[in-house]
Amino acid sequence: MADTGEHPAAEAGPSANGTDAAGAEASADAGTGAEGAEEADAGGAADADGKAAEGGAEVSEAAAELAAQRELRERIERRKAEKGGPIAAGAKLSGQAADLLAAVRAVESGAPVDPALLSPPTPVRTAAPAPAPVAPTRSPAPAPAPGSAPPGAAPEAVSGVRAVLAEGGAPEALAGQVAAVLGERAADALREDPWQLLAVPGVRPEQADGFARALLGAACGPGDERRAAALVGWLLERAALQGHTALEASSVRRALAEHAVPEPDEAVEHAIAEGAVLLFQDGLEEGLEDAETEDGASQEHADPTTTAEAATAEAAVPVLLGLDRYALAEESLADGLARLVKTGPDASWEEAAAVAPSPSAAELIRAASGHGLVLHTGGEAARAEPAALAEAARALGVRAVLAVHSENGRGRLGAEAVTVAGLLAGTEGPGRDEDGRFALDLLVVLDAPQLDVETAALLVESLPDGARLVLGGDPGVLWSAGAGRVFADLLAARVCPQIASRTPDPGPVGELVSGIGIGELNQVEAPGREVVIVPVRDAGEAVHRTVQLVAESVPRAFGTAAGETQVITVGHGGAAGTRTLNAALKQRLNPGPGRFGGFDPGDRIAYVPSPGRTLQGAVVSADQDGLRLDCEGGEVTVPRERVESAVRHGWALTAHQAAGMRWPAAVVVLPGDAAQGLSRPWVYTAFGRGERHLSVVHGVDQALPHAVATIPSQQRTTRLRPLIEGLLTSAAQHP
Repeated sequence: MADTGEHPAAEAGPSANGTDAAGAEASADAGTGAEGAEEADAGGAADADGKAAEGGAEVSEAAAELAAQRELRERIERRKAEKGGPIAAGAKLSGQAADLLAAVRAVESGAPVDPALLSPPTPVRTAAPAPAPVAPTRSPAPAPAPGSAPPGAAPEAVSGVRAVLAEGGAPEALAGQVAAVLGERAADALREDPWQLLAVPGVRPEQADGFARALLGAACGPGDERRAAALVGWLLERAALQGHTALEASSVRRALAEHAVPEPDEAVEHAIAEGAVLLFQDGLEEGLEDAETEDGASQEHADPTTTAEAATAEAAVPVLLGLDRYALAEESLADGLARLVKTGPDASWEEAAAVAPSPSAAELIRAASGHGLVLHTGGEAARAEPAALAEAARALGVRAVLAVHSENGRGRLGAEAVTVAGLLAGTEGPGRDEDGRFALDLLVVLDAPQLDVETAALLVESLPDGARLVLGGDPGVLWSAGAGRVFADLLAARVCPQIASRTPDPGPVGELVSGIGIGELNQVEAPGREVVIVPVRDAGEAVHRTVQLVAESVPRAFGTAAGETQVITVGHGGAAGTRTLNAALKQRLNPGPGRFGGFDPGDRIAYVPSPGRTLQGAVVSADQDGLRLDCEGGEVTVPRERVESAVRHGWALTAHQAAGMRWPAAVVVLPGDAAQGLSRPWVYTAFGRGERHLSVVHGVDQALPHAVATIPSQQRTTRLRPLIEGLLTSAAQHP
């Protein structure tokens, strides 16, 4: 469409009654193509080059995160131990590594494959980590100074790493990070394999190559096996930042060739042999079983037609490479979800369904009473239905917990809700029992599209036997900032009941967003100026009009404070990114010298305690301990060393940061360079953040309707769907 509901007053500037045209807005991430990485930090405060922000976590959150990471590392070590002894670099492959390599070559050549070779190991299910102690304050754990020893890293290890870094010409400030990643023998490991520097976030291959040349001299070359293995891991870590939990082996080989690896095939083989990556071909077993002969004879003795069918089945299932971290999380999650699917019914909930506030809520209650895993889809108004389910369950004496993604979302639901982060940390919710499981019978999680695979795995692992899980959310919004697409994979797998809400979002904003969800950017009637388009010619005008809308027009037209309007834009950098917009908005709304590291008391901020999680608040003061913030009603102190990476001004956010949150009014800024970053989920997410009003500062012309109509979600390579389908198929065949 040409104008998406533009009002004449929008083009004319200030209206007759003194208000500027404030209205529907669209935002996009300029220069990015992947939804999972639309912002430079995928939902966290990060530098423009994509370096992940490391927000200072609160004491209780930090303790819980460290405990979870320790448990995850222990499980990974147990799993690696099950694979047998290590294979020396460059040695001839043997054991499982040789079997896997043979399977890869067979698949790629079209030869038959024994499906057992490609079956992932059964994940070891362990008790969830014990709850972290509840801290008396919400102040984050002190962060180390650059180059100093981080928690868990011995000072002598950091000192040794610093010496090696200096010898290789690398910044000594990386010493703390290297020691934390590589462990006590970090200095020796780095000297033996300089490319292990790539394990530190933010280090690029060319930097690691220069470091390696300085240490190894003539012994360093592009075909070095150590370089190849490190590059494979680096490529998979980069893919995880874009939401992938695995990559096709062919894609990895092509990327290695682009980084001047002379023999990409051998590089992949070496990485598998070294245990740097795992190899999978999920779903192959089912395809081969369908093509087997009825008497169970192997394909070797089957007729040519059956053999051809088997080869076709093999070719249709891609060979994937993945990191142990995400493989373990997806396998554990699939195992836990499969157990939930098998949970039996509870007829005692029928009475609650009879008094539900809406037909959709009643349908959801009945589904939850009959099944251990239920999915619920719908927009903002539909959130009342899972909330009604939790309330009805409590009335029956069921220990029910309602969890959301953000503090903002928690505030919209009331005191009975908790955040997912708080529930896992033990600072919110019922706590855990003596086995480390949540002390609950029903867990209802809203904003489920924001669950990455590792968070979802921790949640499911923490559920006690017999508990029920309801995942609810809007499938049209952007996916999680972390790796995976849990909610979308489960919807596609269709392994449990799916309840689609029949409750539409009200008003012109709801009507507009509903159309975007099905690929239509419709003109909507907005008699109260709930949706308005503000055309702009360039980025400078976009910034000027945005400040005018936030400071004057929207508050005057709707009686809201300037702090109740949220600006959403394309990313952190650029002429109309969050940095530029926040600087202009600060100058207008809270001018000051920025004496606290660029911040002044009263500044609106966005604090990122962990990647993918954003807390909004305001600056209170600063002292020797750091920057003191009021975040969602709780006091937080961010150590001064962390302020630059963990705190930004928050008048303007990116779409990923805004996911799971809503405000009375939203202003979405679309400068001309945003066009290439637009997609339907991005526009859907950005436009849906305003409850009463939406303004679109529009400079992308026809790129907006084109994106809504033709650019759906960018696909992520994940394994959850075939894993859970395989588990349930196997259970059905072998009860």
